[in-house]
Amino acid sequence: MCGRYTLSSRPEALQLLFELEALPPLAPRYNIAPTQAVPVVRQHGAGREMTLMRWGLIPSWAKDPGIGARLINARAEGAADKPAFRAAFRRRRCLIPADGFYEWRNQNGRKQPFYFRREDGTPFAFAGLWEHWHGPDGAEIESCTILTTDANARVRPIHDRMPVILERADFDLWLDPAISDPELLQPLLAPYPPAQMTGYPVSSSVNSPKHDDPALVTPLAEP
Repeated sequence: MCGRYTLSSRPEALQLLFELEALPPLAPRYNIAPTQAVPVVRQHGAGREMTLMRWGLIPSWAKDPGIGARLINARAEGAADKPAFRAAFRRRRCLIPADGFYEWRNQNGRKQPFYFRREDGTPFAFAGLWEHWHGPDGAEIESCTILTTDANARVRPIHDRMPVILERADFDLWLDPAISDPELLQPLLAPYPPAQMTGYPVSSSVNSPKHDDPALVTPLAEP
């Protein structure tokens, strides 16, 4: 799964990677948690836009937006068929910018967090889905979820799942609203090459979403 991640890259790097004309104001984040507002890149006309959405997808048919807290991830293998995700999989796919993510390993009766990122430290995109929810009182919420897949060899010793990281060359295909056939998209949802990633243990301070500072991604000595 993916329950926490980071986005602290320079705005210029994000603008270049996602081919954006403009960005909303973004502060460096080292402990992004579910239900928080997160940057999302989606198709907008002939181009792309970055906007903020709530992390935790709220299906359009949901009566209670609280369901989103349980839908922060969607398994890539079945998302196209699940009632909560299938409409978004066909028509509302997105990119979720990040530069690292956390996973936890049970260790001596406690959970030890590990931080994973690209070997070169550059930002990347999770494969995401988004939805637009209308409440009975007129409230509107745009929300998103991160697709997950089997862990690669780098992540597997810590967790059996990992977020889907898309190659830049696949951004256009993933975002293309004219493509709705899951069979054309499923090949994109594979584990990221482990040789291009690194991972290491970090402070348990990340366990609390109240903590959000650069020290959270500082490596610890292997336990």
